[in-house]
Amino acid sequence: MSQFQMQIPQFRLQEGAGGKLFVDYRATDDLRRLMTPNGKIYSRKRTSLTAQQQAQVAQAIKRARFMSLLPYTSATM
Repeated sequence: MSQFQMQIPQFRLQEGAGGKLFVDYRATDDLRRLMTPNGKIYSRKRTSLTAQQQAQVAQAIKRARFMSLLPYTSATM
């Protein structure tokens, strides 16, 4: 691995009622791996998620931030 290649964070969707896949906003350790140290959400290109999965991850991170499970900025990380 060269110095410019980043390791892709592994992420799994959970299965909910009716077999529907979703991202749990309470799984803060998994969501932190999808964020930069400054608190920004990694792009689809870096995380290799589909557009639907990326939208679900973004919504879960926003919910976790609102519920104070994740910080908005890096000052508290």
